[in-house]
Amino acid sequence: MSSGVLPRLSPEEYLDLDRAADQRSEYWNGEMFALSGGSVAHATIVTNLVVSLAGGLRGGTCRVFSTDLRLRVSATGLYTYPDVLVICGQIAFADDRNDTVLNPKLLVEVLSPSTQDYDRGRKFAHYRALPSLEEYVVVAQDRPHVEQFVREDLNRWTLTDTDGLDALLFFRSIGCSAALREVFDGVELPPS
Repeated sequence: MSSGVLPRLSPEEYLDLDRAADQRSEYWNGEMFALSGGSVAHATIVTNLVVSLAGGLRGGTCRVFSTDLRLRVSATGLYTYPDVLVICGQIAFADDRNDTVLNPKLLVEVLSPSTQDYDRGRKFAHYRALPSLEEYVVVAQDRPHVEQFVREDLNRWTLTDTDGLDALLFFRSIGCSAALREVFDGVELPPS
């Protein structure tokens, strides 16, 4: 008779399973969690951010990546796939497979109803344990609203809200900006 408790996976077992799977999964504390597909609005915002950031970073030492690059938070053991991440300088990999990174400078998550509490809460707590991380940004997908957290002296994080299609979002950590009108281009928003 089964006890109903699933065996805990080691990080190595998770990586073997995740690398072989068709669907990406997050891992923490011995458990693997399948990531659900995003909405059209979610995918559009991620694409718009990647295009905007890639243009602003062209010719520099920073590179932008989207949802297909795995991140490990070494201090907490979280493995996840941020919606957008930026790495400046040399990329630090977790192993010789070069598919799991360790050192983002900027992370962006596009909120969905099922993940917004996690993205703002526990996931952000994991992300704050990354020594390289200087900025964390969460983007609503149902309205032009962005919450931007920047690491200050003494490991304090300050929050700035940016609202409205006419607003400009400045990413302090990487020195470039994106107009919210461009970020939300192609997204069907409710009337204001």
